[in-house]
Amino acid sequence: MFLLAALAIAAADVTAVARPLPGGLPEREPAAVGMSAERLATIDRVVQRGIEAGGYPGASLVVGRKGYAIWQRGYGTLDWTRTSRVTANESLYDLASLTKVVATTTALMVLFDQGKVELDAPVSTYLPEFSGGLKDQVTVRHLLTHRAGLSAGRELWRMASTPAEARAAVISSPINCTPGACYEYSDLGADLLGFIAEAVSGESLEGLLQKQVFRKLAMNDTRFRLSDADAARTAPTEIAPPRGYPLRGEVHDENAYALGGVAGHAGLFSTAADLARFARMVLQGGELEGVRVLTPEAVARMTAVATPPGLPEQRSLGWDIDSPFSRARGKGYPRGSFGHTGFTGCSLWIDPFSRTFHVLLSNRVHPRTRESIVALYEDVGTRAADAVMGFDFERLRGPVPPR
Repeated sequence: MFLLAALAIAAADVTAVARPLPGGLPEREPAAVGMSAERLATIDRVVQRGIEAGGYPGASLVVGRKGYAIWQRGYGTLDWTRTSRVTANESLYDLASLTKVVATTTALMVLFDQGKVELDAPVSTYLPEFSGGLKDQVTVRHLLTHRAGLSAGRELWRMASTPAEARAAVISSPINCTPGACYEYSDLGADLLGFIAEAVSGESLEGLLQKQVFRKLAMNDTRFRLSDADAARTAPTEIAPPRGYPLRGEVHDENAYALGGVAGHAGLFSTAADLARFARMVLQGGELEGVRVLTPEAVARMTAVATPPGLPEQRSLGWDIDSPFSRARGKGYPRGSFGHTGFTGCSLWIDPFSRTFHVLLSNRVHPRTRESIVALYEDVGTRAADAVMGFDFERLRGPVPPR
């Protein structure tokens, strides 16, 4: 629930700003795609209440359906100085773990399409140094579904003084159970996937993604490492991190920083408008505006349930379907939808049945008060999702796409 003791914020600071998205999607009114503007306006009130509660200074949102952006907003400001307004097409946010799906999983599926990566091949096929004992049983699929037996993470930033040392620490991580027999959401697994993509492609993860994904999709504001000019339009994150200085335009995650700012589990920055283009590509089976990034087969594999039946956590390849992290989908997104969240205050959820998605970006790790840091995930994100998906799905969804 929201904090009851909300802080007073000037109305001008929290008014939603609707602006065209030059790099985003074409716009349509909600009614043109069977959705209610009145119900979507609930999102404006919910997100603004989060600002008033001190949970974050601003947020960026795009709701899309049937290939159009139908509700796009910038709320509040990038930081608490109230000098830089948030816009959906210009404001950059640290995506944190959204990196796992927008970047790393996508890169692996590009290489799958190219016949360079087999999902059930041992990781040691591509990373010979990751071998010995139970490591020889770990497959690419295990990493993508968080079932490799790896721990959630290691404090690389305490262990390593260079990116090479951090990489070696990831590869030396132990396997704690028989691969495939247990589940633990793991940043280490995502990092290994990034290493695989680099080894197979002969390029950096950053270079591979720019060439094969982001440039093709005209996601011109999506990248790992930012320039000083980019930093000026980026939402700040931690005020007092272990690095000893406030973070703005530099990756929030300490382990991603230890890996050089480019990591499989975190490090990507983007705008809501760019992520809307990515979501539309996924909903269209890997193609956007005549440019193909993934085959329909790769998209279907990537977004279908990939974990054994009966487990309390359901995941696809990289993407979340039903787990403790999927609160951001609210109660309205149906089974078969998929998405992901990022610790900094970001979420992306996609429903292939009604061809609907929403992107919500914030910097909840830059709160006015520490007590309000959970405001986005615990209340704002789920309420926003419910506002997006509170419709008659039997009427809206149409034929179920192939999965």
